[in-house]
Amino acid sequence: MAALRVSSALACSSSSSFHSYPSIFTKFQSSPIWSFSISVTPLCSRRAKRMAHSIARDTLGLTHTNQSDAPKISFAAKEIDLVEWKGDILTVGATEKDLARDGNSKFQNPLLQKLDSKLSGLLSEASSEEDFSGKAGQSTILRLPGLGSKRIALVGLGSPTSSTAAYRCLGEAAAAAAKSAQASNIAIALASTDGLSAELKLSSASAITTGAVLGTFEDNRFKSESKKPTLKSLDILGLGTGPEIEKKIKYAADVCAGVILGRELVNAPANVLTPAVLAEEAKKIASTYSDVFSANILDVEQCKELKMGSYLAVAAASANPAHFIHLCYKPSSGEIKKKIALVGKGLTFDSGGYNIKTGPGCSIELMKFDMGGAAAVLGAAKALGQIKPAGVEVHFIVAACENMISGTGMRPGDIITASNGKTIEVNNTDAEGRLTLADALVYACNQGVEKIVDLATLTGACVVALGPSIAGIFTPSDDLAKEVVAASEVSGEKLWRLPMEDSYWDSMKSGVADMVNTGGRPGGAITAALFLKQFVNEKVQWMHIDLAGPVWSDKKKNATGFGVSTLVEWVLKNSTN
Repeated sequence: MAALRVSSALACSSSSSFHSYPSIFTKFQSSPIWSFSISVTPLCSRRAKRMAHSIARDTLGLTHTNQSDAPKISFAAKEIDLVEWKGDILTVGATEKDLARDGNSKFQNPLLQKLDSKLSGLLSEASSEEDFSGKAGQSTILRLPGLGSKRIALVGLGSPTSSTAAYRCLGEAAAAAAKSAQASNIAIALASTDGLSAELKLSSASAITTGAVLGTFEDNRFKSESKKPTLKSLDILGLGTGPEIEKKIKYAADVCAGVILGRELVNAPANVLTPAVLAEEAKKIASTYSDVFSANILDVEQCKELKMGSYLAVAAASANPAHFIHLCYKPSSGEIKKKIALVGKGLTFDSGGYNIKTGPGCSIELMKFDMGGAAAVLGAAKALGQIKPAGVEVHFIVAACENMISGTGMRPGDIITASNGKTIEVNNTDAEGRLTLADALVYACNQGVEKIVDLATLTGACVVALGPSIAGIFTPSDDLAKEVVAASEVSGEKLWRLPMEDSYWDSMKSGVADMVNTGGRPGGAITAALFLKQFVNEKVQWMHIDLAGPVWSDKKKNATGFGVSTLVEWVLKNSTN
């Protein structure tokens, strides 16, 4: 990733994770309640010993990932009276409107009124003392006698027209309460479902499930001691029962499995996650879902045969060889109507090369997450292997390598040649991600796809422009922009379209080659996108997503898994059109 040389700039990086995956659901039905279990297995659990001797450098520093058992959560949708529910914590999501009181300071909301009556007014009294007003982000846990549940948790949803993000936060808050209380059985309900259509009830249940699963997950693979999650079951109350909600919640959990893989890949350090290990993870996906996936991993010599001079120049300084990853998803039956590609930047570590990252704000210690794009692509592959959409062929492509420093490395001033024959004068070795993506995009176009979305932790400039929570998107295609933005609105991930100002290309011109690899500081995210455009066939719809900001949470000091949910939604959209 090209770091912007200002104190607020963020440099991005890669990460790793390896080993076993969440297992497929085991589900059963009993009317009028249905339920099923999901298992979220950390990647470190079953393959550590095999991979330790097959990958030469994944034990640098004598670091091995901890082996741990998979936490399992059983989900059930129920239509029962809340006062009758028995378990450890009953979590109620309430809007500011739901918390309205009458002249006697009693709840006007029927459900809260009923709970309060059962508790002889203690709920309204306690919530007043806690100053709980239903604002977004508020939560309080009360231990009150008189109900089947040991505790009641109130979680603020904010506006009466709550969003997907609000319901996801409700699930996360419930999971956090379960961790704090070491609870094993919890339930989640909304104080009011007025105004929620059948479709909105399903999407709300899906968002709650997502929040609960991701809120339960903790990446403890590199800690000497860690607590195991205690949550075993979660009941979703009052949002319906039956096959439709079952399908929605299962889908949410499938996507979460991909998000968790993405998080673990980004979290894993560069001394554990090498390009070879990342390639092993891709092959693991293909073998796990062999009915729909195939894998082709190209070594350095094969990449030379394809004339990938841009990608190989970046990899030249590292002791860890480059691995070019190509997964292909094909439905086991039915006609293929669309062929699309997902391309992810896969720098498992980015030192900056001879333009080494130095000084405040360079974030070199975080450069393990410079493969956040690759993590999103492989996470989406895992989720799609479980969901198995029909009618669409998907190519998942990652040019994995490290950007290091040695006598064999790429130097400022070098001229390199990409696989489409275009020449590049390297004026900054820290603008390396776009060089790897250049050959990856040419390769993707050669697969005969109609649409390509690439994802990369590409520029600090995009973080400065949009902050830590929003990814920038660039595309010449209005139709593709609408598709991907619509998918992001379902997933709850934030995207913002930025212009591709052709006049800015003047700063990318070279006197001795076809182009340089970086322009000046102004508009750095835009010129990076214009660079990538040079390697995409004009007949192919293409979008670049710069996720340098939202790939990592400074607050949680952890990866977010950003991009996985939107990619899965977008692929499913293409499977039905």
